[in-house]
Amino acid sequence: MEQMERPVRLLLLSDLRVRNVAHEVSLCRSLLTWKRQASSPVYHPFRPSVCHSVRVSEIISIREEVEESSKEDGSWKKMKDCRRSFTVFYVERCRQHRWRCAEVTFTCPEVALCHHWVSVIREQLTAITSRPKHLLVYINPYGGKRQAKRIYQQKVAPLFALANISVHVIVTEYANHARDHLREVAELNKFDGVVCVGGDGMFSEIVHGLVSRTQNDGGIDVNCPDETLISCSLRIGIIPAGSTDCICFATVGTNDPVTSALHIIVGDSQPMDVCSVHHNNSFLRYSVSLLGYGFYGDVLTDSERKRWMGPARYDLAGLKMFLTHHYYEGTVSYLPASGILGAPRDASKCRSGCLVCRDNRKLLSERAEMYETDQMSDSENDGGWQTIRGKFLAINAASMSCACPRSPKGLSPAAHLADGTMDLILVRKCSRFNFLRHLLRHTSKDDQFDLSFVEVHRVHRFRFTPRYCQSDSDLELDLLENGKHQIFSQICRDHPACGCSPAFSNWNCDGEILSHTAIDVRVHCQLIKLFARGIEEPAMFDDLTLASSL
Repeated sequence: MEQMERPVRLLLLSDLRVRNVAHEVSLCRSLLTWKRQASSPVYHPFRPSVCHSVRVSEIISIREEVEESSKEDGSWKKMKDCRRSFTVFYVERCRQHRWRCAEVTFTCPEVALCHHWVSVIREQLTAITSRPKHLLVYINPYGGKRQAKRIYQQKVAPLFALANISVHVIVTEYANHARDHLREVAELNKFDGVVCVGGDGMFSEIVHGLVSRTQNDGGIDVNCPDETLISCSLRIGIIPAGSTDCICFATVGTNDPVTSALHIIVGDSQPMDVCSVHHNNSFLRYSVSLLGYGFYGDVLTDSERKRWMGPARYDLAGLKMFLTHHYYEGTVSYLPASGILGAPRDASKCRSGCLVCRDNRKLLSERAEMYETDQMSDSENDGGWQTIRGKFLAINAASMSCACPRSPKGLSPAAHLADGTMDLILVRKCSRFNFLRHLLRHTSKDDQFDLSFVEVHRVHRFRFTPRYCQSDSDLELDLLENGKHQIFSQICRDHPACGCSPAFSNWNCDGEILSHTAIDVRVHCQLIKLFARGIEEPAMFDDLTLASSL
């Protein structure tokens, strides 16, 4: 015998008017619904939908309206005790994952009924504990097109005010201002979250400040690459206003300030992995999206000399590095992520409510407990470290898809935001034509890794040693094999005219150049949380899209 579905418990049910049209309006703990009362039994197949629903969790705020009436002299005055209508502000989904703030006004037949509706809806909103009430906001006035202050004041601040969120705004005055303030000065116990208005560089500052503060308060030695880091309690919000906003695009699905502000208001929470980067047991940086050596490292290094060009510098630097076509020798060692869900060439992608991220988090937690009990090392349980030596055009480590408007699929389409792994992509030395084929895959629907010179591994940790940093015996062997060419390439690597390939590249760590080339990188599962919910599936998006505006 099938179990009967549990009936939905209505909190309120009334006949109210919307734009002077009678509607049946109902409220339960999860939904607010208003349905136009049929004026005719005749079916109209082309009439727009007459039933609207919005999740209570996506109601932004509610406001009681004051009715006005005209005097005999034609002027208007507000009438006391005539608040018979109220307006509900809510999230409405638009195309391409954008959200907007919509509103609907209900008119009640009695003042008491109006007060009752407002009171009950406010009680439901107050019961949502995940919503922030106090936010610390950092604005980078210099990033991107220098529009951050205008974007915040015109598009974001009014929404925060509407949702009764108090904010403390700090306009940064120099590089790493936000990082240093979070790390040393900010009274974090007064806030429910931190918001950055800027690009990926500004977000990186916030991550470094917040994670460093958390580890310092917890007594964690960040210089030890084997330390387990403490997860941050405060969520981070991103208002996109930079030249690149890859993090926002990958976690929300669009680079729209209003959409991001609404995700913050409704209190969304999306966990996210963070990678720690070390050199010789010394901490260098945290990474949340891409570590790139070779092509992407060279592009960043060259573009830094052309900052006066703005965002166009990346295109010019990319073309220049493609034509230069340098390759680099070195050794990559990695700890494979075996025994978990998901693989780099999966057809499924990381989306809102991702089961792969949830289940892998659980698996990693269980393993950590087993390691503590059985005193077993990572290498013993994951099949040991794997080592690859070779000549590489690019070495990329993606801890998310790295999708952006220019590359909708990203560098690694199946990478996950919060599963405790990263995708290590090795592009071996090949012809310029083949490398172009690889780059074009980032903008096409083809398999990114279905090329003989490209390999990808899902890993928990990896180390890279460039050839010039390897042991003396390795260098001596190479000199004997290659003779004078190696000697001259070491001398003239800074002079491309001689035809020798440079000995080493730089690491591009989320848009910043690392000070060392030999690095040790480890993933920390779900170290931070964002005010986001991941990219929603199209089917879910279509189901929740409201009908045309009233």
